[in-house]
Amino acid sequence: MSTAASAPIPADLADAYAWCERFARNHYENFPVASYLLPKAVRPHIAAIYAFARSADDFADEGQRPHEERYRLLEDWRELLWRAAQASQQQSPQQSPLFRALGHSIRVCDLQVSLLEDLLSAFRQDVATTRYATWADLLDYCRRSANPIGRLVLRVCGYAGTELESASDAVCTALQLTNFWQDLAIDYSRGRLYLPREEWEAVGAAEQDLAAGRLSPAWRGAVSSAARRTRGLFGDGRAVCDLVNGRLRYELRVTWLGGMLILDRLEEVGYDVFTRRPTIGRGDAPGLAWRAMRWNRSDRVGREAGHHGAQ
Repeated sequence: MSTAASAPIPADLADAYAWCERFARNHYENFPVASYLLPKAVRPHIAAIYAFARSADDFADEGQRPHEERYRLLEDWRELLWRAAQASQQQSPQQSPLFRALGHSIRVCDLQVSLLEDLLSAFRQDVATTRYATWADLLDYCRRSANPIGRLVLRVCGYAGTELESASDAVCTALQLTNFWQDLAIDYSRGRLYLPREEWEAVGAAEQDLAAGRLSPAWRGAVSSAARRTRGLFGDGRAVCDLVNGRLRYELRVTWLGGMLILDRLEEVGYDVFTRRPTIGRGDAPGLAWRAMRWNRSDRVGREAGHHGAQ
């Protein structure tokens, strides 16, 4: 890898990046962050991006705070972002470790600050938006909440380009949607429903069934339809796993396969996440690694996505 990110972290920033990496390791998340499959040199930069995004997301989701306070915290985060992006190499010792690291990553990796602002825009939307009327509304949210992460990771690893970014967007949106269907019961208990109204109203599903902790046949049909659309997006984005090289290729393959595995397990339980929430764990790692290694020879991998077009 011959990107600026491959240069050693300056000694005076080692503590700041170490803080971000500890944060990334200790914070819950479905999909791997700064995975050991990634080149060692890029992990600190990925951890800095993750710490920024995860902290802001926590502000938005903090139900104990009034909406106005959460909006203020997110606006403060945006201001700190721009200060970090515009800072010179001589950073203030009073600056937090997170923004010391992030500011350096923005400069050396030539990151688009607009992508980080898109994340803040999505988190701001999370404060008050708990329902989505249409697929267009939900996909616009994913465009800002999920897709920037993929583009930032590609940039840190030295990749750019329309074809690559479009494929990355499809996979990131698919991963976000998979998490929504996986967590439908959990999200509903917290007052959120991400499945678009146009999808579940079309099959006659009633929200009172979810309130009763019951996935009716109509809801099963709605989630099944949403899962098919999500598989189509995985198929649309599969090329991102082949358009990059080195360890990143295997990281993306494992991530892609993991998302598809969650969809398989959703289907196995009849999409009834009120009864059992599908997950992947350490026991799945050998199988995912094996399939990632034989990726180009696996007919099944191609069939899994190729026969599920987005509706």
